[in-house]
Amino acid sequence: MVVGRNGVAPQDVVDVARRGARVVLGDDAREALERGAEVVAGLLDKPEPVYGVSTGFGALADTVIPVERSAELQQALVRSHAAGMGPELEQEVIRAMMMLRARSLAMGYSGARPHVAERICEVLNAGIVPVVREHGSVGASGDLAPLAAAALTLTGEGIVDTPTGRKPAAEALADAGLEPLHLTAKEGLALINGTDGMLGMLVMALQDLRDLYLIADVAAAMTVEALLGTDQAYAADLVAMRPQPGQQASAANLRNLLAGSPTVASHRHGDTRVQDAYSLRCTPQVHGAGRDVIGFAATVADNELQSFIDNPVVLNDGRVASCGNFHGAPVAYAADLLRIPVADLSALSERRTDRLLDPARSHGLPPFLTTDAGVNSGLMIAQYTQAAMVTTNRRLAAPASVDTLSTSAGQEDHVSMGWGACRALREVVANLRRILAVEVLAATHAQVLRGQGLPPSGEPLRPGAATGAVAEVVLEAAGGPGPDEHLEPRLAAVERLLETGAVLTAARAHADLT
Repeated sequence: MVVGRNGVAPQDVVDVARRGARVVLGDDAREALERGAEVVAGLLDKPEPVYGVSTGFGALADTVIPVERSAELQQALVRSHAAGMGPELEQEVIRAMMMLRARSLAMGYSGARPHVAERICEVLNAGIVPVVREHGSVGASGDLAPLAAAALTLTGEGIVDTPTGRKPAAEALADAGLEPLHLTAKEGLALINGTDGMLGMLVMALQDLRDLYLIADVAAAMTVEALLGTDQAYAADLVAMRPQPGQQASAANLRNLLAGSPTVASHRHGDTRVQDAYSLRCTPQVHGAGRDVIGFAATVADNELQSFIDNPVVLNDGRVASCGNFHGAPVAYAADLLRIPVADLSALSERRTDRLLDPARSHGLPPFLTTDAGVNSGLMIAQYTQAAMVTTNRRLAAPASVDTLSTSAGQEDHVSMGWGACRALREVVANLRRILAVEVLAATHAQVLRGQGLPPSGEPLRPGAATGAVAEVVLEAAGGPGPDEHLEPRLAAVERLLETGAVLTAARAHADLT
C-alpha cells in the first residue's frame, strides 16, 4: 500500500498489521515532507526558541538548547522516552502503530525529512518488529514510551524480532541492508508524538467486532432454534416500529438465519407458551444497539485516519505552532463506549447458554446437554468459564478516560488514558469471541440432541440450512455430545472457527447477513 498525504483506510491498517502488507511512501508525501523539513532547517538560525526544535520537552519547554546540540537533543529524547515496562506488546499492535506514525508524518506537517518516514516503511517491509512494552502511554503527548521504543529501533538501538529470530536492532538493520537513522531537528519528537498505538488498536478491534456481532446473530439463531423459540418477535413490521438501524440489521439476520427451519416450524401452532424470555426475544435490540455504537466508533476512527497528529505543527507558511491534537480523548471515548455493549453482549450470550444447559428452562433438553448426567457433566463448566469472562468484561467496561492524572510536573495536567482504554478493549473483544464460542458449541450440541428426538414431541427435529451448516463445521472441528472428554481443546477449536471466519462462511452460504 502507498502512504500518501491523504490518510489511509482501516483495511490498510489491518493489512499491514496482520497480513504483512508492504508499505511505500507516496511521491506526494515525499514532497510534503521535504517542504516541512526545509522550514525546520530554517528555524535553526533564528534566535527565537521553538518548542521541540531548540527547547527541551514537556516541563523542560523553557530550557533553550544550542543549535549545535539539536541532533543530540532528538536522540536523547527517544532514549529517555523509551521507558516502557511490563509484558511485551503484540506484534500486530506494534506494526499498526508504526504504519500509522508513517501515515501521520506523510502529511508533511511534522518537519521530519522524507528519509524518516521511508525508514519506517523499510523496517516494516523487512519484517523487523521492535520489542515494545505494554505500559508507558497515558494517551496524551502521544503514545510516548511505545512509540519511542519503536523509534529507537530506527536508530539502531534496542531489541527487535525478525523473521530469523530476536536480535539487537543494529544487527537486524544491517541484515536488511539498512543504516541506522541519524535524527536531526524535530525528528525525535515527530516520531513519538502521536496517538498511533491506540488508534491501531481501535481500528483492529472494530474489524473484529463487526464479525463478532454477526457471529452473535448466528449463535443467537442457533440457540433460539435449539430452545424451540419463535422467530415472530423479529418480524419486520414489529422491529420497524423502532427504527434503530442496528436493530433492523440484527432482526433481518435472525429472520434469514431461521428461515425455513423445520425446528422453528414444528411448534408454530399448538405451543402453550406465549412468549420467549428476554435473552431470546430481545436479541435484536441488544445486538443492534451495540452495532450502532460500533458505527459511531468507526466514524471516530475514520476521522483519525485522516488526521495529522504531532506537536508542534510545521505549517506551509513557515509557522511552527503548538496545538493539542496529540490528546487522545476522541479515541479514548470511542474505546470506552465500545466496551459497554461488548460487556453486555457477553452477558446476553452467557444467559442464552445457561438456558440451553438448564433442564428446567430448556424445553426438553437433557441437563448440561449430556445424556448421562451425573457420571458426565457435559458442558456445565464451560458455562462457568463463560461466567468468569463475563464478569471480567463487566469490570473492564468501566471508563478509563475519566481516570486522568497529571504528568510532567504539571505541564501535562490532563491526559486521555486512551492507551488503557484501547488495551482494555482488546481484552474484552478477545473474551467476547471465547464467550460466543461456548454458546455456539452448546447450541450445536443441543441441535444434535434435538435431531435424536426429545420431548415434548419426541420427533427428530432438523435445523435450518444456515444454522445446520454452522453446526456441521463445529461438529467436524470439536465433536458433539457424548461421554465427557477433555473440553479445553474442543472450546479452543470453536474459538479458532470464529477467529478464522469459518462459522460466518458456513452461515453465509445459506443466509444473507449484514
